[in-house]
Amino acid sequence: MKVGFIGLGIMGKPMCKNLMKAGYEMVVTTHNKETLKEMEALGAKTVTCGREVAEEADVIITMLPNSPQVREVALGEGGIIEGGKEGSVLIDMSSIDPTESKAISAELAKKGIDMLDAPVSGGEPKAIDGTISVMVGGKKETFDKYYDLMMAMAGSVVYVGPIGSGNVAKLANQIIVAVNIAAVSEALTLAKKAGTDPELVYQAIRGGLAGSTVLDAKAPMMMDRNFKPGFRIELHIKDLNNALNAGHAVSAPLPLTGELMEIMQALKADGHEKEDHSSIVKFYEKIGNVTVTRD
Repeated sequence: MKVGFIGLGIMGKPMCKNLMKAGYEMVVTTHNKETLKEMEALGAKTVTCGREVAEEADVIITMLPNSPQVREVALGEGGIIEGGKEGSVLIDMSSIDPTESKAISAELAKKGIDMLDAPVSGGEPKAIDGTISVMVGGKKETFDKYYDLMMAMAGSVVYVGPIGSGNVAKLANQIIVAVNIAAVSEALTLAKKAGTDPELVYQAIRGGLAGSTVLDAKAPMMMDRNFKPGFRIELHIKDLNNALNAGHAVSAPLPLTGELMEIMQALKADGHEKEDHSSIVKFYEKIGNVTVTRD
């Protein structure tokens, strides 16, 4: 099986490398010429556009920033639709608006090209070590056929439902993560303002019902003042915008998502958009006139 890969950024490049380690023959393209040289040196064939990838590959994976880029690569000039053939498959692993996944899939289907939406969670470290979580929408038989391919990059691959369902699951994930980080920020700000060591509060609650992966990952970063991005504020803004759009499309009220969007917009206005989303604590610190650190 020859596999195409389009989009070799922070996540895409290590994911592609893991496929190569698993023995898949790869044909790739991306905007970064240095990355293309690196992938060519590792044994991948490099081409210039999505059409050329689709002409050579049986299945094409895309890992792109957002809906407009996926639409352009899939359906635009020089895109996958021009080079794909009856029976070709696109696995879009980008995190995009599920309504766009459905629309792009419908256009590709006119040429006999099937599509899975398969966004990922886990960030760069898990992309590197091949333990990302993948949530997949599309035809179950297509999912079954390419399960092993996706597992070559992942720790878990879960089928969610019809096309668009993968991105619905990813947006649900992003809502829960954002609200959870905000709750951690609010709680630790309270602790600091009340004169109680946030570190001891964290240790006291982490083993109970309030304990979570988010708490363990983000509370220490806040207290250490370590805002090196694992997942940037600007990317979470993109995901919450997609969540709000998807919610509006189906009349699902998302009041907490809307509030978190405004908090993140305030952080962006203060120049924090390139920082990790644990920087949500800085919003609370600003309005509370306090800094969340260990005593």
